[in-house]
Amino acid sequence: MPRIFTGVEIPAEVAQALAILRGGLPGARWVDPANYHLTLRFIGDVDGAVARDVMQILGRVERRPFEIAVNGVDQFGGKKPRAIIASVAVNGALTELQAEHERILQRMGLEPEQRKFTPHVTLARLRDSSSREVADYLSIRGAFKTPPFPITRFVLFSSRASIGGGPYVVEAAYPLR
Repeated sequence: MPRIFTGVEIPAEVAQALAILRGGLPGARWVDPANYHLTLRFIGDVDGAVARDVMQILGRVERRPFEIAVNGVDQFGGKKPRAIIASVAVNGALTELQAEHERILQRMGLEPEQRKFTPHVTLARLRDSSSREVADYLSIRGAFKTPPFPITRFVLFSSRASIGGGPYVVEAAYPLR
């Protein structure tokens, strides 16, 4: 397995709504809507034995289904924007699910995640987009929101080492019940 991470899938109808935000920003490489997801815990490049252990230990997670919602469009990178994202409203169930992934993966011996968990869906990666262009884009689209939508499972994704944006493959799915 090349590179793995845990996450939740974005339902097709929400992905279609997010896809309307594509375009109108020079230097943006838009993520294909089929690859929209919310990363819970990036694990990285691991060998097959570690990947199998991760698959097995994630099966121990027992959580109930919950809802999330997109509550705006923003950027990562500050003065040097590097990504356009759909912000996801933080809620207790999502935060607890992510924290449990972090705990069990650390118990396995994996290094802790260095970045603070900021729930989001990456819409585009930016290359040579000016702060002004990004500000203009966000002034028009920044207030985008979705109604809450259900999360009934989390998954273990794999991807090829690339510049990003997929393709992502679901290696294992874990229902929330």
